[in-house]
Amino acid sequence: MAQQFESVEEYIASFPAEVQEMLQEIRRRCRAAVPGSGEMISYGIPTITLDGKYVVYFAGWAHHISVYPVPAGDESLNEELAPYRAAKGTLKFPLQKPVPFELIGKVAAALAGERRGS
Repeated sequence: MAQQFESVEEYIASFPAEVQEMLQEIRRRCRAAVPGSGEMISYGIPTITLDGKYVVYFAGWAHHISVYPVPAGDESLNEELAPYRAAKGTLKFPLQKPVPFELIGKVAAALAGERRGS
């Protein structure tokens, strides 16, 4: 059975130091991109929330970090995300390559806009 985490901090602490740094930066960028956001563990992974509802999930894996879901409707953003698409609603960022933290912040902001209905 998969390990159950009580907090985002506990989840991140379960990874090697270099991955922890990447996950912490993703966490910071997502929280900054979603003013008034909260966080929790949902489906066993860190989740950035707004008004108690999910906005964006992120997770560490053996060889990559994933961010879910993918925002809809912004063609320019979708072009930037194309190299990282792994599935319809998943972005994969390989650990051996630089993680585009600014792009992940844009994803969080776009998802927050969708959540707010703007």
